[in-house]
Amino acid sequence: MEQVKKQTLASIYKELRLLIASLRPKQWSKNLIIYFSFFFAINKLWDPDNLGSITIPFFQATMAFFIFCGISGVIYLINDWMDLEQDRAHPVKRNRPLASNQLSLYVAIAGITLLTITCLTSAIFISPLFLVASTTYLFLMVLYSLVIKRIAILDVATISTGFVLRAAAGAVAIGVPVSPWLYITTSLGALFIGFGKRRNELHLGGLEAEHQRSSLGSYSEKLLNRLLTSTALATIISYVLYTVTAGNLPGNHTMVLTIPLVIFGVLRYLYLIRRRNLGESPEDVFLSDIPLILSILLWLATAASVLLFYGT
Repeated sequence: MEQVKKQTLASIYKELRLLIASLRPKQWSKNLIIYFSFFFAINKLWDPDNLGSITIPFFQATMAFFIFCGISGVIYLINDWMDLEQDRAHPVKRNRPLASNQLSLYVAIAGITLLTITCLTSAIFISPLFLVASTTYLFLMVLYSLVIKRIAILDVATISTGFVLRAAAGAVAIGVPVSPWLYITTSLGALFIGFGKRRNELHLGGLEAEHQRSSLGSYSEKLLNRLLTSTALATIISYVLYTVTAGNLPGNHTMVLTIPLVIFGVLRYLYLIRRRNLGESPEDVFLSDIPLILSILLWLATAASVLLFYGT
């Protein structure tokens, strides 16, 4: 009896571990964009005489971050469920818990149901608008998994919209307005990263690329190289315009000090895609390339200094 109990607990632990792996915690870093609104409004939220002025919005942003991590996990599970055959044809994705038959489909469906209910119920406690943003994001990404991912250009545009919805959800969570230019820059930056991902998938997939992702049959490296160049340039231009026109930034335009760091970051990422064929897993690139990491840290330090010491 004791042996049966141990085997049962071991089986439950294994299924739970595989389920958590299928939620792809490493990719939750994408949800950090939720903190953008908090970061750029920090000079307006900070009140030295009232600690709650900064801790409460930060708590709300953090709660929003974890809710979106849960929603992202739901989307990854649904995507793996829908892509079982394509993933089994991929040299790396075939090892995913569902594709390799290590994780039961029934456990995955239970995880999807429980996480969806938990996340959307929790979203209500932040605000009704945040619930709308969360539900819209979930619906859009499920639609992407079911249909949109097969349509070239629209697939990347939908992913880009998802990043904008994350940023908007962060703003709604803490109740601050955000410059339209920040949304535009976020959208263009996400397009840039998305086209880089498609280029790497196409390059590594070779003749099997279309079997691994159906939309890749409508792309070519030449087309993606052009799209990468144009979105990289557009991202830089929109960020420059953001630093000089946004009403929530210091009026003395000191935020322009961050422009060289953004230019370097974009060009460095473009180099990694074009010359080193990276980009299929953007989160790995952002967490492993030292020059890129340093440029991001310097940007954060510079932008925070500008907002705190020169903010209005």
